[in-house]
Amino acid sequence: MLAGKHILLIIGGGIAAFKSLDLIRRLRERGAQVTPVLTEGGAQFVTPLSVSALAGRKVFRDLWDLTDEAEMGHIELSRAADVVVVAPATADLMAKMAGGHADDLASTLLMATDKRVLIAPAMNVRMWEHPATQRNLSTLTGDGILKVGPKEGDMACGEFGPGRMAEPLEIVAAVEGALGGGPLRGRRVIVTSGPTHEPIDPVRYIANRSSGAQGTAIAQALAALGAEVVFVTGPAQVPPPRNVQLVPVETAQEMLEAVQTALPADAAVFAAAVADWRVAEAADRKIKKTPDTLPSLEFVENPDILATVSGLSEGRPPLVVGFAAETNDVVENATAKRARKGCDWIVANDVSPGTGIMGGRENAVTLITPDGAEAWERAGKDVVAARLARRIAEALT
Repeated sequence: MLAGKHILLIIGGGIAAFKSLDLIRRLRERGAQVTPVLTEGGAQFVTPLSVSALAGRKVFRDLWDLTDEAEMGHIELSRAADVVVVAPATADLMAKMAGGHADDLASTLLMATDKRVLIAPAMNVRMWEHPATQRNLSTLTGDGILKVGPKEGDMACGEFGPGRMAEPLEIVAAVEGALGGGPLRGRRVIVTSGPTHEPIDPVRYIANRSSGAQGTAIAQALAALGAEVVFVTGPAQVPPPRNVQLVPVETAQEMLEAVQTALPADAAVFAAAVADWRVAEAADRKIKKTPDTLPSLEFVENPDILATVSGLSEGRPPLVVGFAAETNDVVENATAKRARKGCDWIVANDVSPGTGIMGGRENAVTLITPDGAEAWERAGKDVVAARLARRIAEALT
């Protein structure tokens, strides 16, 4: 899958840089060409000689090297690759990427590239959990940057938790996914996301408190595994992912029609927070407030997209995944919903006040399948998305 592919590998300054040496070896074993870029910090942990010897190519380090700029400028270097990999991606490098900084060779290459970028974060657990790092991660995933890891485990500093860089073979698999060679290559997946807006009049609407962050992360994670993703999204607060077929909609009826148009598919993930009701007849002009009377609104039920697709006799995706946002009796309600809707899996989460789940950066979900309920630890929405995408890949392969 990697034979003849050109990988631009940026090695950041962290103790995990030693894994980059094995990563180079693993990539080259599979026929890839690796052009290494060593940051100033990275050179404190691995030597240019060892990196160059394993890559079989010159190591690039200095933005201001006039010879390199004459022979291969940073623009050409960044665009000659098939994919750009940052391993380890330190907190500092992630901050530079999120902020659009370009003050050294690595950050300039990342700004100048027009290719997919995959980061393998590695840092102390406190740095990983710091709000600034999580904000930067949200920005990067929203920009379409792919991610593998970090893993949870013992740190070199003696602490335990998430922050360990993914193992070289995991990164290799993620590179294959970024190049369209992942386990979902050739599979078509529909993902719905965001809220729906059901108009009352031209300026008012009914909606749910959904940012669209979880659905966006799921679409990104599936695309990273090689899937062809049809992303049907309501008016979300986060930017849509890259490398997907984007279908923007506003109402539940429009979302249903978009999903039906996108069929057939190998899987469908219904992460959108669809409004249950709409006004029977939306006003064509703004409803004016009067001192003596309140407007009378008649409501009707919106189409049940999850139940409709789950119940198809022809063209039903082999795997249909629904979401259940609950405020009480989460597992019981979600289990009943799976049976009632006829879907294969339900991803349930507790969105009661105080959890910070709805509209937040993290999620704590329980996966409901025919085999029972499987509680996942609370994690960033991108981590939840990556785990769900892997489970979908396992189910389809």
